[in-house]
Amino acid sequence: MSIDPLEGIDAPEAVALLEMMLRIRRFEEHCVELYSAAKIRGFLHLYVGEEAVAAGIAAHLRPDDAVVATYRDHGHAIAKGVGMRAVMAEMFAKVTGCSRGRGGSMHLFDAATRFYGGNAIVGGGLPVAAGLALAEQWNGTDAVAVCCFGEGAVAEGEWHETMNLASLWNLPVLFACENNLYAMGTALARSEAEVDLVAKANSYGMTAWSVDGMDVAAVRAATGRALTSMRAGGGPVFLELRTYRFRAHSMYDPDRYRDKSEIESWKQRDPITHWRALLEERGILGEGAFDEMDRAVEAEVDDAIAFAEESELEPVSELTRWVYSDGSTAVASASAAPVKGGAL
Repeated sequence: MSIDPLEGIDAPEAVALLEMMLRIRRFEEHCVELYSAAKIRGFLHLYVGEEAVAAGIAAHLRPDDAVVATYRDHGHAIAKGVGMRAVMAEMFAKVTGCSRGRGGSMHLFDAATRFYGGNAIVGGGLPVAAGLALAEQWNGTDAVAVCCFGEGAVAEGEWHETMNLASLWNLPVLFACENNLYAMGTALARSEAEVDLVAKANSYGMTAWSVDGMDVAAVRAATGRALTSMRAGGGPVFLELRTYRFRAHSMYDPDRYRDKSEIESWKQRDPITHWRALLEERGILGEGAFDEMDRAVEAEVDDAIAFAEESELEPVSELTRWVYSDGSTAVASASAAPVKGGAL
């Protein structure tokens, strides 16, 4: 018996899921153009093709839930509610960016929406998410932490350590593994002796299952099931979200390790194209509705770009703020209270 993909999803939410995926896609497509024009510099890792994961997870998140992501973080930030203007300004390294222009593409951060990175270190966000979940547990809330990471992080020590502690302490953390099959240019089977990621998670006594990461409804349903259990004290959950990035690992990557036929076959499963077709087939999206939505999204991105271009760079006088100390306070304190033994 097949399950209706729209089960439990009303028309407004179905449209909202499509709009969220489209906002992420159009934002990143414009980032490619801006990068080529040297308006965005540094590293740029695109989420094109994986939008169903961020949109599907965000559908069940509350404002008090925390999200930690990787360097491929634009989609997660936008889905969590970080304003597109603030994200684009950060890409431009402008002071109006969500990280005051100091982080760029890989280090988006916004405490107001509880989006705690953007993390350039593979697996680096895992212990951060566990710490956030531990804080919620100590405070007696039912808020959760979500950690999105690629399958390449499963080879890192942080993954094993965090999975062990999360299970041992029954932490309310969702491990959302975006398995796009390649850690940079290395296929999963070339780096992992055991490619069944669910089995690896199960080895830590953790609830885990695989999800079609190209299907926004499947991601939404799996996330809802996981978060309901976690909020009730059921402990951590691991989701293997089987997805695919349509573009190279980063803008510097020549992408010679994947067959073009493989990329094209995955593009046939484009989550935006399929969700749009379903909504049109069911009469939820009327004639011309998608084009109207697309124009509105393009206008939002254009506005974000204009805002970023008009924003100021951080003044040179502020560049060492939060980075270095002039030492004056430390020296004064040390002089007033010598360290035992007479040495500092």
